[in-house]
Amino acid sequence: MLKISANRRFLVHNDGTPFFYLADTAWELFHRLSLEDADVYLHDRAAKGFTVIQAVALAEYDGLHVPNAVGDLPLFDDDPTRPNEAYFEHMDEIIGRAESLGLYIGLLPTWGDKWNRKWGVGPEIFTPENAYAYGLWLGQRYADAPIIWILGGDRLIESDAHREVIAAMAAGLREGDGGTHLITFHPQGQHTSSEYFHEQDWLDFNMLQSGHTRNRDNWRMITNDYQMLPTKPCMDAEPGYEDHPADFKLDNGYLDEYDVRKALYWALFAGAHGHTYGCHPIWQFWSPRYRPAGFARREWREALQLPGAGHVRHARSLLRSRPFLSRIPDQALIISDESDQSRHVRATRDQSGSYALIYLPFYTAITIDLERLSGNTLIAYWYNPRTGVAMHSAHVPKQGQYSFEPPMGGPDWVLVLDDADQHYPIPGTQTYFERED
Repeated sequence: MLKISANRRFLVHNDGTPFFYLADTAWELFHRLSLEDADVYLHDRAAKGFTVIQAVALAEYDGLHVPNAVGDLPLFDDDPTRPNEAYFEHMDEIIGRAESLGLYIGLLPTWGDKWNRKWGVGPEIFTPENAYAYGLWLGQRYADAPIIWILGGDRLIESDAHREVIAAMAAGLREGDGGTHLITFHPQGQHTSSEYFHEQDWLDFNMLQSGHTRNRDNWRMITNDYQMLPTKPCMDAEPGYEDHPADFKLDNGYLDEYDVRKALYWALFAGAHGHTYGCHPIWQFWSPRYRPAGFARREWREALQLPGAGHVRHARSLLRSRPFLSRIPDQALIISDESDQSRHVRATRDQSGSYALIYLPFYTAITIDLERLSGNTLIAYWYNPRTGVAMHSAHVPKQGQYSFEPPMGGPDWVLVLDDADQHYPIPGTQTYFERED
């Protein structure tokens, strides 16, 4: 099982080793996929280095009234206290297959339209009483499974009744699984769980949804959550999906792997403990048997091979090749102009200054304040976020400010600066082993 690190910034395993939350968005996994299709999907994502799959029990697309891939509905008479065993046995099998591949499930007990319809199909079926009972039942059923509970489901808290439903479901989950799993909340776009539940004991870490806009400044939202008290880990759980129309408008073009990488590194280097990737055809598992949502333009099996899903693993490899649990954001490293929002440069470093990572989304020379780092000599690398390959650049005396110019062939690069005395491995090549005391 997982827990919060001692410094309240990251997730760790029970033995204290770091856990990198790198998720894929698979909202309709349990609803639309057969076991055979689920195998195809899960094996692909495990091979690409994902560690979490975010999926929904009571799904968005009329999940109460349209049967799953084997013909079962989740509830009898839309009653959360009367779950259909056959439906959840199908879920059990998929969760078990994910576990066999080393994957956790970020499990939403329900999509948000079942407690705040707002838009979508609904219907609203939850009260505090049945939300508690449903949470208790789920918690007991999956007490020993590799689960991270995600409440919410793309909706705002707009009334005391909404707040009471979520709190009751959290209480049921806690009692049902004995507190063995982490719990968070997935909000509507451009909002964060901290707006509603930051001080609640049941909320273990914050999630935000920066949304499906090109060059969204998700680092501002991460920075806000990072600075809140009490300290809790935070992350962007729904940035712009690859192959999604920017701002939901075809005239703006489709978001691509470059947009994926910018959202990824901006959030992580601003202080996020992990990150979620999404692909527009995949979250809905679109195929011709369904009506495409939001201008989906290719089937999910084809979309598995879009490049962004292969690029995000390189951020995990990079961060895990250096001390992970002592990493902090530090924009003061950057002396030169950070430029406009679409060309925002973002920096992070080890708390002791033993390394620094600076993400450049475009080709430009950048001036760094080396005095914020430790040691007498720094080793500089350019890490390619598209390939995960690092190129040695220079050994630099740690004296004042220094300007670095990235290689050609970007557009984006990560500058890695290491205290030479630490003898860290080449960036991204091996995991730096650490464990909390």
